Order: sequence, then C-alpha cells, then structure tokens
Amino acid sequence: MVMTTMKNKLNKLPVWITLALSFGMLSCSFGPAASAADWKTPLIPVTKDFKLANGMRCILSEDHSVPVASLAIVYDVGARDEKKGRSGFAHLFEHMMFEGSDNVGKNEFFKYVEGAGGSLNASTHPDFTNYFEKLPSNQIELALWLESDRMRSLKITAENFQNQLQTVKEEKRMRIDNQPYTPAAIRFEEIMYDNWANAHPVIGSFEDLEASSTQDVKQFFTTYYAPNNAVLAIVGDIDSEKMAKLIEKYFGSIASQPQPSRPDVSEPVQAKAKYEKMPDAQAKLPAFWIGWKAPAKRDPDYYPLAVIEKLLGAGESSRLYQRMVKGDQVALKIDSGIDSRRGPEAFEAFVVVKPGNSPDKVRQILFSELEKLKATPVSETELEKSRNQILRELFASGSYSSLQRSLGRAEMLAEYTSFWGDPSLIDKDLDAFMKVTPADIQRVAAKVFNEANSTVIDVNPVAAKSGDKASLDTKPALATNSSRKIK
Repeated sequence: MVMTTMKNKLNKLPVWITLALSFGMLSCSFGPAASAADWKTPLIPVTKDFKLANGMRCILSEDHSVPVASLAIVYDVGARDEKKGRSGFAHLFEHMMFEGSDNVGKNEFFKYVEGAGGSLNASTHPDFTNYFEKLPSNQIELALWLESDRMRSLKITAENFQNQLQTVKEEKRMRIDNQPYTPAAIRFEEIMYDNWANAHPVIGSFEDLEASSTQDVKQFFTTYYAPNNAVLAIVGDIDSEKMAKLIEKYFGSIASQPQPSRPDVSEPVQAKAKYEKMPDAQAKLPAFWIGWKAPAKRDPDYYPLAVIEKLLGAGESSRLYQRMVKGDQVALKIDSGIDSRRGPEAFEAFVVVKPGNSPDKVRQILFSELEKLKATPVSETELEKSRNQILRELFASGSYSSLQRSLGRAEMLAEYTSFWGDPSLIDKDLDAFMKVTPADIQRVAAKVFNEANSTVIDVNPVAAKSGDKASLDTKPALATNSSRKIK
C-alpha cells in the first residue's frame, strides 16, 4: 500500500509506431504529426457501462487474449476531502480496509487473493483512493466478493483503529522522517499551495488522528465508502453479461448514502515568490525543491505543460539533465514533473547540487533553460520525441499505465469515469497531446514559469560526521501520489 519518473532511448523508427504495429493498434501509416486517426479507437473498448440502483458506476471491457482479469475500484475521496482537525483519514482508511469485514478476517484479504494466484494493492492520493486486484479470470468473482464485503461491513473497532494508527506512524518514520530530502518535499507542498485542502500532506497529522474517536472514523467510512461514491472497472477475459449479474449480486444490496459536500480547492494566483530554508539531518548534500502552480488536468494549458514535462525532465536526453548534469555539471541529480491531480496541480523540480556550486547559481541556470522554452520554438524533432515519450507510457510493456496490461486499463477506466464521468475522454486526451504545437509550448511556458511566482525550499544538510559519504540512493517522490497516468 502506498501514499501517493524515466529513461528512454528512441529507435530509428519512432517507438510508438513500433509498439502500435506490434499490438495491432494502428490503422494506417503516417508521419510525425500524429493524431487519433493513426491508431484504432477507442484505445480501451468499453463492452458494458451501467449503473446500479444504488449509484455505483460499472465499466466492463472484454479482452480474451490471455486468461487474466483485473478489477479496479476508485472511491472519490482523498486528502483534499478532509476537514481541519481531522486530517489523515483518507490514508488511514487505505490501511483500515484490510483490517477485516463480516466474512473476511484481519489480513485475510491478501491470503485469499495471493492464494488464488493474484496480486493486489491500494493507494491514497490528494483527490482519490483506489484498490485493485489482478487474478486468473476464473477467479475474478473472488475480488467482487472481497471488495463488496468490506464496502458493506468493514470492521471499524477501537482496536483496529489504534493498530492502524500505529502502522501509519511507523510508515511516516520509515518513508518520510528518516529519508533524506523527503520532509522538505512535504513542507514544499505545504507552502506552495495556499488552500489547506491542497496543501496538507496525504499522511495527515497524528495529532488529528489521535484526537479522533471511533465514531469519527465510522462516519468517514459511511460518508465516503458508499457505492454511489465509487466506480468499479473490470478488464480482461470476462463475459460482460455474466459479470454484470455478478456485480449486481455482490454490490446491488449495499445502501447508497447522501452525497458528501465537496471542498473548495481553488487557489489564488501567486504574485510573489515563496522561499524557505530547511535543515535535514539525513541529507548529505545541499539540494532544493522548486515549483509553480499549474493548470488542472484537462485544462487546455495542461496538454502543452505535459509535453514540457517530457522536454525538460524525461531521461538523460532531456534539456535539464543535458544542461545541468552533463553540460555545466552543477547538479548531481535533477528530477522534474507534474504533481498530477484533478486540480489544481503543480510543476515541480528537485535538484541535488554538486559540491562547489551554490543553490542560487544552479537555480539561475535552471531559469535560463526555462527562458529558452519561452523565447525559441521547440524543433519538430524534439517535439516528436516528447510525443513518443507520452505514447510510450501507454504502449510500452514496462510502463505502469501500459495498455498491454489489463490492470493499467482497468485503473484508467475507473479514474476517468470517476473524475469526469466519461471513459472516452482517454482518446480525446491522447489526441490533444499529439496536437500540441511549438507555439503552445511557448505560450504555456511564459504563463507558468516565472521567478516571481515560484516556490523554493533550500535543503541544508546537518554537518556530516567525519568519514560519511554522500548518498544519492534515495529518490524522493515528486508528489505524494504516484505519477503513472497519461500526463
């Protein structure tokens, strides 16, 4: 279970053409100016789309190529839905959901799925929580039973609550407190976003959790873990008509709940730079986080920004790596990317400064690269490379979001349906990425990347003991959620 970036080498034949030919996804040959007409649509065929009487939306996609099926369920609740004084509930429930239900004992969820030859996991994000299982297709009914049983009858006891509170505390110590640069990553988002709904960390406040009652926990579950606040997607070797009847059998009698009120997540325009220094006892070398507020997913400016993400930070051929690590040799590591949410989002970069250089000097070099994006149109060759990298995330077998994977398709269908109510937007988004122009990139770069609206945290290592060696093994996440979807 996780809270909530790529090395690419381009072959002479564009990677996305090679992959699409291999997977039978192309309908014709074409040049660099790719569009949705160049591959079969829809990218993920929906065999059945229906809603139960209790409000749960269900999306089914048949694929009989291998005897495997994947189930993904998205609950429309994340850290941003929490209230002040009760932070951390969304992430806590990711753990609580494995504590047992009426017919499944504590930790038996894993035993059932793995014993049937499957895999499972869950993750918490600022704007949603998801759960998923991948199983041999003749065992997928097991996942329906397990997911419905805990939606219907999760065991919320004082003992389970306290057990998982201790688990979350240990997770924070291991994954945040004792990792170099990661506490600064948490603080970075706290100061970047002005709205508390966006700014507070997914892991929440232990003081808030400890001050909560079992009744508070039950109320959160009743409000958000309801069928009318969930989307279920199943992809793989299934019969859609039979599967729809099984979904009705297991989920149909679960009562719906009144729709919760949603927070205002709007952000004011940032007109003044924000800056902090932060000591780090785990860090061996100075580093900094820098970022800018960015357009929400599916905003017209989001698509050029996603291409910019590839131009600047996708692999060792990217502009920032070539300039700062290989060329001027002022940085030992640089990662950049979008803190991907429904919105608002942020564009962030993390830089480990090479000894002998000051963070200010390194930042000015970074800003000079951003100015190039504004002043000079990107070449068609570089733009095509960025398109290829976006498409690789969809088509390459090693990508988490690969359309080769039934789980990648199930999660994508569940998320698009939960967020925007329309799984067909997957195709429209891909087409929008392919239509980004050099002028779009210049316009969005000028709009987003300015020193006056940046947020910076300088990470100052505590004086190292004699003989200590610098460690760059730990790579902090660019965001509290996993960046693994179409961007």
